Amino acid sequence: MASSSLVKLNASSSSWIGQQSFNQRPGSSCRLPVSNRRVSVVRAAGSYTDELIKTAKTIASPGRGILAIDESNATAGKRLASIGLDNTEANRQAYRQLLLTTPGLGDYISGSILFEETLFQSTTDGKKFVDVLRDQKIVPGIKVDKGLVPLPGSNNESWCQGLDGLASRSAEYYKQGARFAKWRTVVSIPCGPSALAVKEAAWGLARYAAISQDNGLVPIVEPEILLDGDHPIERTLEVAERVWAEVFYYLAENNVVFEGILLKPSMVTPGAEHKEKATPDTIAKYTLTMLKRRVPPAVPGIMFLSGGQSEVEATLNLHAMNQSPNPWHVSFSYARALQNTVLKTWQGRPENVDAAQRALLIRAKANSLAQLGKYSAEGENEEAKKGMFVKGYTY
Repeated sequence: MASSSLVKLNASSSSWIGQQSFNQRPGSSCRLPVSNRRVSVVRAAGSYTDELIKTAKTIASPGRGILAIDESNATAGKRLASIGLDNTEANRQAYRQLLLTTPGLGDYISGSILFEETLFQSTTDGKKFVDVLRDQKIVPGIKVDKGLVPLPGSNNESWCQGLDGLASRSAEYYKQGARFAKWRTVVSIPCGPSALAVKEAAWGLARYAAISQDNGLVPIVEPEILLDGDHPIERTLEVAERVWAEVFYYLAENNVVFEGILLKPSMVTPGAEHKEKATPDTIAKYTLTMLKRRVPPAVPGIMFLSGGQSEVEATLNLHAMNQSPNPWHVSFSYARALQNTVLKTWQGRPENVDAAQRALLIRAKANSLAQLGKYSAEGENEEAKKGMFVKGYTY
């Protein structure tokens, strides 16, 4: 009974990939009687299982979320250029030091995703950034993917590289103090998405997740469904359900421990160019519908990406999703939606560091309240209401 119900539950995913995931391969001679079939349950992650579950629960703690500062050097350079700074290691270090040394940050932030450069850096006073985070009870994380490249045979879509050498790199990151990882791949609705792109995204995420767990890192699973397009919210829901069905199928195939992962989904919204803008209540309704249909309650935390929403939009939408109990911790893993005002306040000037850190605390506290379902947008400044969507955005 369990097997047949699973197939029914994931019927849409099965047809999405041409019936190959759930059905027997063509030409197979295997015809075991049902009564003689034996199911072998494999639990992965080995000696790290208990630690992975503990780490995931720590990050998914009430009133806290993730600060994502894992922008590549190229993307960090674009951010710095917006305030007139050169893209040098010293400037990147100064900005990330501002963020990570903010007093009281750990009250609202449970984890921070770092770029490899930052994981191995120290403050100008010589204290390792990972120790700065630990002192605030913030779990250090690391971006492990190697970016997006064109996917041959697809409809102008991409796939995420970085599996080669991932095990050895993950072991080094764990040794340096990282305890969770992030791998971002993307799905484009205007480009289809093709069955090939969805399957490639799901399989890559699953292999990364299994390798991460095998090396003591809690994997953040992130198939970002891009905001690009003029499609309605119903189309986003349809694609999101297909993508997440595929992702969880391959996570299970790779024996990933669900209690030791975190998800970083896009919110279910209309395309950025759609003529009608959805309200926070509508976004919450569609997003939670998708999650409840696709995400097992064993998963401890849903840490949303902001995806180009304004700082206030991202916070309002998160707040709307926490107006009633959920099977998982529903929180945030924001980059631009936590940093935009901070960067503009700082302007690269030492005398502005305190003010910029206060701006970070304001945004972190707002999202902490949203995670608890207690946020109010009253008093938010106009800068925080400006959208940050960039068509064809790369990270």
